[in-house]
Amino acid sequence: MNKVFLLLLSFIFLNCSGQSPKINGVSFVASPSEITSKAIDPIVKVNANWAAVMPFGFVKNLQTPKVTFNIERQWWGERRDGAKKTIELLNSRGIKVMLKPQIWVWRGEFTGNIQMNSENEWITFEQSYEEFIVLYAKLAQEMNVPILCIGTELHTFVQHRPKYWSQLITKVKEVYKGKLTYAENWDQFDKVPFWSELDYIGIDAYFPISEDQTPKIDMLKQGWQKHKSSIQTLYNSKKKPVLFTEYGYRSIHYTAKEPWDSNRADGNVDLEAQNNALTALYEEFWGEPWFAGGFLWKWYHNHEESGGNKNNRFTIQNKPAEEIIRRLYKNE
Repeated sequence: MNKVFLLLLSFIFLNCSGQSPKINGVSFVASPSEITSKAIDPIVKVNANWAAVMPFGFVKNLQTPKVTFNIERQWWGERRDGAKKTIELLNSRGIKVMLKPQIWVWRGEFTGNIQMNSENEWITFEQSYEEFIVLYAKLAQEMNVPILCIGTELHTFVQHRPKYWSQLITKVKEVYKGKLTYAENWDQFDKVPFWSELDYIGIDAYFPISEDQTPKIDMLKQGWQKHKSSIQTLYNSKKKPVLFTEYGYRSIHYTAKEPWDSNRADGNVDLEAQNNALTALYEEFWGEPWFAGGFLWKWYHNHEESGGNKNNRFTIQNKPAEEIIRRLYKNE
């Protein structure tokens, strides 16, 4: 039996047994100014094989029926030209991309609460959102991006306007031929009406799993069980692989109590809590055949100046958790 045949047989076995490589991703934060390949080197060194590229659109408040996007006032990385260059740089180092255009509401209000006041305002907003998404769908097709995420944490919009979303998905598929997902918040992921029309069930996985100050790995894994069961139930119903479109923990006390909390308070740095929470999540999910992988929140372009042992934010950069993820992503 020759070597070529053995390699082919191994390839067929791995694919038939569902053992394709996981998405070991990072969420690459848009840069204010143009970046070079130097910004990609640390992503390669942490053994990530994917990155989420996130151009932004903005709305003035939760009732504003217009998305403002791709304008000169935005940061370079938030615009189409910046997203395109970032994709090129990542691809040149062998890193695949999920393009994930997102909305930011002024003053950081939660996008899930976007709600128009009339039917006419909804129609105006929907037209604006379609222009935003289709612009980046065309970019995704141009750049051969493997995955496009068509929205992030928009549960009121999604649940109140399901017909619009089905029409949007159809229009996106006319211009983009890759895989589609949508990123829903951890507490609303089972209420998305169009999972069957997409390729991945996308979840921003900020599930509360422990109320301890510095929870141990075993306790964190125990805290995952009810959520994991709900996720697997949805997978069993839809038969779509589950992708954590965002996951991560701050290096702070009680990091797993309300993992979505992004307040700017300083202090209470807890590097061990971050390490344990990331390890527990990885051990619970990365071995599951129905789980596609995930994108760690979040990664900055200026690596040397980011994170550090006095930083209590989400990034793992220049913290012990960076070595944890390097090891975990290498072992996948």
